[in-house]
Amino acid sequence: MKPNGMDARRTLAFAVVTLLLFMTPVRGQSVDVGAIEKLVIQAVDENRLVGLSVGVMSDGKVVLNKGYGVRSVATREPVAPETMFAIGSITKQFTCAAALLLAEDRKLSLDDKVAKYQPQLTRAKEISLLDLGQHVAGYPDYYPLDFVHRAMAAPRPAEAIIKDYGTRPLDFEPGTRWSYSNTGFLILGQVIERVSGEGFGLFLKRRVLAPLGLKHTQYEARRGQEGQAVGYTTFALGAPEVAIPEGDGWIGAAGGLWSTPGDLLAWDLALTQGKVLSESSYRTLTTPRRLSDGRSTGYGCGLGVRDGGRALVLTHSGGVSGFVSLNTFVPASRSGVVLLTNTDSATSALVALRDAILPMLLPPPAGTPEVKGPSALTAAVSMMRMLQKGELDRLQLGEDYNDFLTSEKLLAAAASLGTLGEPTSAEVAEVYERGGMEVSKVRFQFKGESVEALMYRTPDGRIQEFLVSRR
Repeated sequence: MKPNGMDARRTLAFAVVTLLLFMTPVRGQSVDVGAIEKLVIQAVDENRLVGLSVGVMSDGKVVLNKGYGVRSVATREPVAPETMFAIGSITKQFTCAAALLLAEDRKLSLDDKVAKYQPQLTRAKEISLLDLGQHVAGYPDYYPLDFVHRAMAAPRPAEAIIKDYGTRPLDFEPGTRWSYSNTGFLILGQVIERVSGEGFGLFLKRRVLAPLGLKHTQYEARRGQEGQAVGYTTFALGAPEVAIPEGDGWIGAAGGLWSTPGDLLAWDLALTQGKVLSESSYRTLTTPRRLSDGRSTGYGCGLGVRDGGRALVLTHSGGVSGFVSLNTFVPASRSGVVLLTNTDSATSALVALRDAILPMLLPPPAGTPEVKGPSALTAAVSMMRMLQKGELDRLQLGEDYNDFLTSEKLLAAAASLGTLGEPTSAEVAEVYERGGMEVSKVRFQFKGESVEALMYRTPDGRIQEFLVSRR
């Protein structure tokens, strides 16, 4: 329901970031599950999460599917891989997929105007179904706050919510802005029901959940059922309290699914392998919308799209009362991470944890040569330490850099870098190819100082350049 900081900045403590980055695997090796588990355990402890369910896929195989903490404070039942969590707005990618399936059946088109199905709504003749799924329609969001207010705690038919918010003046001209709106997805869900002739949940189960074998995914499951986590909320750093859920009718196709990391990773893989949608429909789902002024929203249909850097990354977060969720997948490496918690104040914690794990799942940068020996990060940390001490293993260096790095330069480096002490964190910010070499930009954080090292390595593993500058 709530976007929950989809692109929030990394907030994990330096010690946690350093742990993962110093254990980044060499290209070709498997993901270090032990390193990920240490990150997860520390995140649960430091953020006082009630429960957390984690799924990690690497190269199409689930390498971690495990629960941490408890699904209920009262009973102390532990989180299991099969424990279902409310996944909130991750539901939106399923809703868009359902609409696209009906488009493949030629029962509707995402270019259809809203007026074809809901003519009474504001400027319905100008807004398409795709506009709804891409958050560019302008309909006011009925759930912009991060708590359940009085009206939302009471049941209300979706039709009434749509009539209320869908007949108000638009927040902006259609297609000129991106603004998260659950209202658009309630409308889209009703269109799916009208065109399919069945309830949204039944259609989704028949066309998606059952064919893919997603046995632990349910639509609008009643809270308190066996196998569910209990949702908790906190206020002002207080103790967890059982969260008051949204009333019936308020969630629907905007965020009504419950699921597990295992099911969501299976969904991600099937979706990206063409087992759910046609190539054309998948392209619609994952192509970022461009606004009328040419800017990219970074959002397809119910799905965040990061199409820069080393690989395409598909991602979405979710949040309903008592729960926060995050689903991120990298199609190029058939890898992904799913994080589900029953602590609804944990948005920043989940984003930080996801951002720490994600680099381990990305494919090597295109065109970058494979380098023998340690990872770029390990090599850079080792080189930094040698410069700080003024002691070199010159066998690790190329001839020209060996010649460049005179004894005078080495003494100067030890004098300037040695006073910085041990780095509190280090990360590879960028990797690319130049002149047949692997080029890495490695950022070091010291107490009171941030520096960047530019490192060149040839395929034999020798360092041909290592230049340090302030950031």
